[in-house]
Amino acid sequence: MSMALVCVGRLREKPHRLLADEYIRRLTRYGKFEELEIPDLPEPPGGNSPALEEQVRQREGESILRQIRPGDRVIALTIPGKEMSSTELADHISGLRTGGAGRIVFVIGGSLGLGQNVLSRADEELSMGRMTFPHQLARVMLLEQLYRAEKIIAGERYHK
Repeated sequence: MSMALVCVGRLREKPHRLLADEYIRRLTRYGKFEELEIPDLPEPPGGNSPALEEQVRQREGESILRQIRPGDRVIALTIPGKEMSSTELADHISGLRTGGAGRIVFVIGGSLGLGQNVLSRADEELSMGRMTFPHQLARVMLLEQLYRAEKIIAGERYHK
């Protein structure tokens, strides 16, 4: 079973990039893992009307959707999504694998969030909580949680 993380934007700050690379390296011990970065689009000029923001989300979403295969299980990260503990996430990933899901794809949107086109394709939504995190930090936090989930699934010790 493989997993992928599709993100809008690049990790620009070196500490975030180093942490992300380390967790990706650790994750590949448990199976194939891909990090796919989509270029982020500039926010609309001349004020951010909801219609213009949705256009940006839709265009970014088209790029995201090109990275998703028909058999993928897509989990979009959203604020109103379902919150899970680390062990619940591990159980959920394990259950998806047992249920025969293809590649599990986690999606993190850009600064304006995810477009309806991506949310419609998502099989479920996952939340990291109601607090807002910078996208770079959210990516590292998700990678750490995926690594923690793999350790839990493998029955390996991991700090609590």
